[in-house]
Amino acid sequence: MTAIRSTTRQAQRIQLRRRPWGLYLAGLLVVFLAIAAIAPQLLATHDPYALDYPAALQGPSWAHWFGTDESGRDLYSRVVFGAGQSLLIGLGAAGVAIVLALILGSLAALAVKPAAVVVDRFVEVMFAFPALLLALLLIAIAGPSALTEIFAVGLGTAPGYARMIRGQILAAKNSGYVEAATALGHSSARIVWAHILPNALRPLVAVFALSVGQSIVWSSSLSFLGLGVAPPSSEWGALLDAGRGYIIQASWLEVIPGLVIVAVALAATTIGRHLQAHLEKGEK
Repeated sequence: MTAIRSTTRQAQRIQLRRRPWGLYLAGLLVVFLAIAAIAPQLLATHDPYALDYPAALQGPSWAHWFGTDESGRDLYSRVVFGAGQSLLIGLGAAGVAIVLALILGSLAALAVKPAAVVVDRFVEVMFAFPALLLALLLIAIAGPSALTEIFAVGLGTAPGYARMIRGQILAAKNSGYVEAATALGHSSARIVWAHILPNALRPLVAVFALSVGQSIVWSSSLSFLGLGVAPPSSEWGALLDAGRGYIIQASWLEVIPGLVIVAVALAATTIGRHLQAHLEKGEK
């Protein structure tokens, strides 16, 4: 009995060590961001737009957790209120990228050969074109705004996902269950909708989570360059742009929003990796 209890405790310790604490932290951050996006007033400690010039450029303290900006506005509250717009841009850009990638990747893999070759070459040209330069070109044509930023980032990141979707569909087309369905006399349309697409597009759940983090980083980079949402917006990239001139005397205006962006990107990546591992485990 003692040996059984010892073995059980040892197994519990091993299980405790194997718990994905990174996933738990990522989940908590996602919950916090969801609340910040839906009801930021529940988390903010100050009015994010209230000017208090005597308190300008104060460092992090108990009164102002993330410090204040050049106008005395509370940086923590501005980060909280900026979560909604930042996440909207990230989710929107990820959605645009996945939809474009799904269309292009499916056409490249399933269309008749001449059309598939044309689409495939088009995707390769887009993939070779620098994503940042493509986004800058679109913003230069349409002008900087949140909507332009969504489509610019989505268009710039879509080619890589399109190639991945094309590869998944081609692998599914050559699988044994497709050969079996063909031998049973199923129509091509039924094989595509019932067998190829459901199995080939299953990893898109994980890809979308990864794409959200990437899109937030890209959109924040564009805003930092002055080509996205402009200050006095509290969007995270706009906060970086606004604090750029005070990087020496008030470094927290750059460091803290930057760390928030990195933390969100890491959380999205962690969730995406766990989803990917879970899907791969399910396939086995």
